[in-house]
Amino acid sequence: MRATWKGAISFGLVTIPVQLFTATEEHDIPLRQVHGKDGSRVRLRRVCEAEDVEIPYHEITKGYEAPDGSMIMLSDEDLADLPLPSKKLIDVLAFVDASTIDPLMFSKAYYVGTSDRAAAKPYALLREALTESGQIAVTKIAIRSREALAVLRVHEDTLVLQTCLWPDEVRPAAGITPEGDVTIRPQELQMARSLMDMLSQDFDLSALHDEYQEALQQVIEARLQGVEPPRDEEEAAPTGGKVIDLMAALENSVRAARESRGEPAAADGDTDAEVRTLPVPGNTRKAAAEKRAATHKKSAPAKKAAKTTTAKTAQARKATGSAAKKATASPKETGGKKTTATKTTAAKTSASRTAARKSTAASAAKTTRTAKATTTTAKTAAAKKTTRRAASA
Repeated sequence: MRATWKGAISFGLVTIPVQLFTATEEHDIPLRQVHGKDGSRVRLRRVCEAEDVEIPYHEITKGYEAPDGSMIMLSDEDLADLPLPSKKLIDVLAFVDASTIDPLMFSKAYYVGTSDRAAAKPYALLREALTESGQIAVTKIAIRSREALAVLRVHEDTLVLQTCLWPDEVRPAAGITPEGDVTIRPQELQMARSLMDMLSQDFDLSALHDEYQEALQQVIEARLQGVEPPRDEEEAAPTGGKVIDLMAALENSVRAARESRGEPAAADGDTDAEVRTLPVPGNTRKAAAEKRAATHKKSAPAKKAAKTTTAKTAQARKATGSAAKKATASPKETGGKKTTATKTTAAKTSASRTAARKSTAASAAKTTRTAKATTTTAKTAAAKKTTRRAASA
């Protein structure tokens, strides 16, 4: 591994000669720009706008364009003579807790190694001090003619220099979070914690890999062999926003995580997530108007029926009240009339029943007489008809 920077760490009167090694690398497959018509390489050339000719690299220098459009030339000597106190030096400014630096500020990482044997003991001393205290060292360093903020921390018994953004280079997050107060129920928070614990079990970060690069490699190998590359079916893009019952979604997620680990299924009572399709933004007002109209149509018969029912109920209550008043009248108001009326009513009822029985019996007797007369007449007519036939014969 080749060193990219050499210098020294300085904190107090202690100086540690060190060198930096790039700690990370990307595995991107290099793709060239080519002409789609014939597949030839497309190359970028440095062309002078004034002369319209390609110029060699050694004739190129840096410049700053002023607000009025004029260009200020800056030579390599101007940049080399900048007063950088951190040039070839990792200057330790302070030791702070690791939580003091937001990971959002972290940039590129370098392994820190010693440049000679004499630096082994102070290197180990600084490493053990950082490990025991749980702190990191805030430093400044100049890399490639640019000063950067950095921190020194310990990673697997090795000092790591992590360059950082300056505090004013981090944008504020104002206006990005959801507006308004959001109420989180204790059940939802507990279910979310359960899901977090379930997803964290047996997690192995080293098992993760770049699936895109693997798929790209398969496509390249297929093209090299002259065959069609494998193609996966594309999933349909979502057509609209959906509102999901958060609690049900969390419960389903926990159940799916358990099943994927071969654990028993979730307890009874779990329900599927409730999904409701949101209306299209352009038709929101129209949908609302249709909804109000449908509600009005449905409510009109209901209101009419309610009015009718209310009227009938009022009449029934009025009649019931009148009957109750008559039934509960005081003895002073009714006196002996109540007993007499009761007897009279009973007598009338008995007489009516007797008259009804007599009338029914009379009707039955009349019907019987009529039937007998009809039968006799029919027999007489049949006998006369038979006699006439016999006479004729």
